[in-house]
Formats: sequence, C-alpha cells, structure tokens
Amino acid sequence: MGLMERLAPMGAALALIVSLLPAPAAADLPLEQSLAMALSAEREAMRGVSSALVSRATTPLAEPSAIRRYDVDYLLTMPQSNDPAVHCLQEAIYHEARGEDVYGQFAVAEVILNRVDLPNYPDSVCGVVHQNAGRRNACQFSYACNGRSRAMTEPRARRLANAIAQVMLSGAPRELTDGATHFHTSGVRPRWAASFRRTARYGSHLFYREPLRFSSN
Repeated sequence: MGLMERLAPMGAALALIVSLLPAPAAADLPLEQSLAMALSAEREAMRGVSSALVSRATTPLAEPSAIRRYDVDYLLTMPQSNDPAVHCLQEAIYHEARGEDVYGQFAVAEVILNRVDLPNYPDSVCGVVHQNAGRRNACQFSYACNGRSRAMTEPRARRLANAIAQVMLSGAPRELTDGATHFHTSGVRPRWAASFRRTARYGSHLFYREPLRFSSN
C-alpha cells in the first residue's frame, strides 16, 4: 500500500472532525491538535483489531524478513551512537525502564517522543527528558532531578537502551502505548492518573494519554 493510501483514512478522519466543529473553532484549531484528534479517531478504530493480529504484527519471528526491532539479541549487535538525542533518550530508557523487558523499554521511549510532538512540551528529545531538571524532585522524569548519579553503569542495559533509542529516533512505529504521554509504576498513584486515559501496561509501568488541550482566544 502506498503512502497516500495509508494516509487517506487519517485525512478523512481529520476532515470529519473539522467539519463537526463550529466554524470559528475549526479556523482557530492548531494543525498539531487537529492531527492529534485525527490520530485519536484512528486509534479508536484500531481497538477493533484482534489481539492475535496485533501479536503477529509486533512479535519478532524467526524468518529473516520478520520484524526485528523487539529482538534483544539483534539490538545488542547494533553499533552504538553518540548522537546527543540518542544519548538523552538512552539515558531515560536506562534509568526509567532497564528493569522491564524490551517492550516496556520501547514503551517509555514512545512516551518521550509523543511529548516531543505536542505543543505543550519541549520540541526536542533532550528538552523533554530534562524538563525541570533543575528543580529538585519536581522534574518530569525522577532520575533527572533526584540528586543521584546519572551514570549508566550496567553495560548490557546501557547498550540495549542505546539501540532502542536509535530505532525509535529512526522513525519506528509507536505502536505499543496508544499515544501515551505519561507513565508511572504500579507502586504509586499520581493525582493526574485519575483524569488521564490509561492506554497500556508493561511490567510494573502503567501508561496514560493526556487529554488534548485546546487554546482559547
């Protein structure tokens, strides 16, 4: 299927959403929010896809042509990158999720990249990861401001996190968390969790999507 064919349902959903809005609201709606609404509609439609089909599409198989991005052995063979964005994402994956399986680590990476795409967060990976890092225990990701060392001392986990960061920054699909923008461990219950939509769980981490925010004039 060509790119235009794949984008056609998204375009139709966006057109429908905009057509249902009052004229002034449609004119004032930022492009990013319009697109986010269209993607949300598409995700709702995808909920009807069977779990068996999703598993076949996302689980690596033995054949050379199979999807390999969740294959830990393959990821560990990848050359390491010193790119600043890769390093920032690697650091977050390592400190927030190295105890999870590969899916849980990819899920954390999705949250960070989803935030980069939204207007109410910094527009770079490093900006998102280090947001409010100068405020003790008030940052977005606890490791960035809890006063502990950020050193990645476990070689295997460090290498895997670097590979995952490279894969995600190369444009791999974000298919695990349904657009999640937040996560927390099962041992805590932040206030925002009551008003955000829970979208996934991987290991001890629960994932949520923040409600869309609309600007008012």
